[in-house]
Amino acid sequence: MNIKVGSCPDSWGVWFPHHEKQTPWERCLKEMHEAGYAGTELGPTGYLPTDYDSLKAALERYELDLIGATLSGDMCSDEGVQTVMNTIDLLGPIQTRFATAKYMVLFTDVYTDLETGALIHPASIDDDGWQAFCANIQKVADYAMEKYGLLVVYHPHAQTYCETEEEIERLLHDTTVQLCFDTGHHVYGGGDPVAFFRKHHDRIPYLHLKDCNQALRDKVKKEGLSFNKAITMGLMCEPGSGAVDFSDLYKALQEVDYDGWVVVEQDMFPCPFDQPYPIAKRTREYLKKIGM
Repeated sequence: MNIKVGSCPDSWGVWFPHHEKQTPWERCLKEMHEAGYAGTELGPTGYLPTDYDSLKAALERYELDLIGATLSGDMCSDEGVQTVMNTIDLLGPIQTRFATAKYMVLFTDVYTDLETGALIHPASIDDDGWQAFCANIQKVADYAMEKYGLLVVYHPHAQTYCETEEEIERLLHDTTVQLCFDTGHHVYGGGDPVAFFRKHHDRIPYLHLKDCNQALRDKVKKEGLSFNKAITMGLMCEPGSGAVDFSDLYKALQEVDYDGWVVVEQDMFPCPFDQPYPIAKRTREYLKKIGM
């Protein structure tokens, strides 16, 4: 077993390429290194440099491996698919120059705008819509692998068409894609992340470690609040303080001789600039304590 622990800009409150309420990217990488993480994802395209020389210099400065990129778009529309393809073509030639950056994490857009809460997509799709959704995800995954040798891992996500265990298993049945499995989002969707990992570990080469406040999750669901609103209330809490049993998850990783990255991703937006680092450092120490 060989587990490498990384982080990502999301854990520093970064949801957009540019935003005045987000931690500047150099501070993010510096604090990520100082907190003890070995690598990072790119985050929203444009947050970190998107030219090879600048990106390489920044990662070397802070002794971080590049793990992968993030792809997002409406996977039920031709326009959304083309947006994702364009991102693959932008980042693929750069990413392939980093030996450690084998992954592209894909998630479909949430129902509502993350900043305003306005509805941007229907909250559900019919069977025809689902088949188009799956076909588009498969198309994106095949494209990235065939053209760049990069593995697209689909990220089930709160407030999307693939959130619950039933929906994730349907996706696994209807495609050949593998998962970026997010423990916190899985709790939010009503599932048991450790049991699900044990059942489907052969389709999970990549993990996002996130915790979820169960009581707050239940309140949010009962009151019909948006995911964005729930995040501002502290839904995705500090790892070790919520519903995810990370010690049991570590046992499950040992059972399957897991070899790869686990990426700490704590959704926080917006947040004060001095908030992420202490949490990230405590989280890294907590993970070391349980064996990761």
